[in-house]
Amino acid sequence: MKKLVKTEEPLAKDQIIRLLLTLQEDAVSCIQKSTDTTDILRLTWLGKNSEFMKLASSMRTVALEEKQQIGAVLNGVKQTIELALSNKQQTTKTSNNDWFDTTVPGEQPPEGHLHIVTQAISEITSIFNRLGFTRVRHNEVDWDWYAFTSLNMPTNHPARDEWETFFIEGQGKNEKFNKMVLTPHTSNGQVREMEKKILPIRMINIAKCYRRQIDVSHTPMFHQFEGLYVDKNVSIAHLKGVLDFFAKHFFGADRTTRIRPFHFQFTEPSFEIDISCGICHGKGCKLCKEGWLELGGAGMVHPNVLKSGNIDTTLYNGFAFGWGVERAYMMKANTNIDDIRLLYSNDVRFLTQF
Repeated sequence: MKKLVKTEEPLAKDQIIRLLLTLQEDAVSCIQKSTDTTDILRLTWLGKNSEFMKLASSMRTVALEEKQQIGAVLNGVKQTIELALSNKQQTTKTSNNDWFDTTVPGEQPPEGHLHIVTQAISEITSIFNRLGFTRVRHNEVDWDWYAFTSLNMPTNHPARDEWETFFIEGQGKNEKFNKMVLTPHTSNGQVREMEKKILPIRMINIAKCYRRQIDVSHTPMFHQFEGLYVDKNVSIAHLKGVLDFFAKHFFGADRTTRIRPFHFQFTEPSFEIDISCGICHGKGCKLCKEGWLELGGAGMVHPNVLKSGNIDTTLYNGFAFGWGVERAYMMKANTNIDDIRLLYSNDVRFLTQF
């Protein structure tokens, strides 16, 4: 800003008035064009070190009869500058998108939570811990031998076709470990757990599985929990007791379960476990079709599988079961999820409900 007062010499009345009017014109023009805040502009043009205050103090040097006329001009200039500052402030409030009222309480940022599947895995682990089962982790990319051959499914056995497995390109260097797969089930952990040679075995293996299937009740990648109990004198009654305990604590006391005879190559006898549908309550819907939803398989561990894990079948036997985590959660009370693909849709509106 150009300084208007350059000397300490007394100023005449006409000179003071001329300087005040020039100051007024410069101030109004600057205030309208400036990007500074009104507080800074007020300090610049009306502050104690401003040119306006210097001109106001020069009234001491003029004659008494001239002070009234200069005072009227001085007040007029000040009012004009104040009006320009006021207009500037109002314009800034209405046109500047960055302006905000600092007295308004802030908004809390959105808070996330664990995914539905993670919540289910934590709850499943907790329930089986109460029965003495320990959570373990085994390979999700494994040798064909652990996924099939060790489970009483030799090469080219028809039972392999049921899994629609993803095979990994390349081969191993020996006959036993020659192919690798994305595990189609968590049962590959059974023999691996037996190879630890720590008996009895009470383990829950929860991991990702992969199959070439996708519809309302299947996804190409899903989570499964595998239970294995190996000890002396294990019976089907023990298996039924464990399954009933889990169903009661996970699904609710009002849900009904049933066991159907089935065939799995790695258990004998074998069963499929169903639960009454939580969507239609047993009436039949697009998810369950006839009122029941298959949760998974179970049965007494086949002696050939125990032998693959170097377990003495004359002393030990056991049972195993495997259920899908996502499918189990869909049947949980009050979830009302009728399409398993929703769990992986990443729709925040859906995920925030759980």
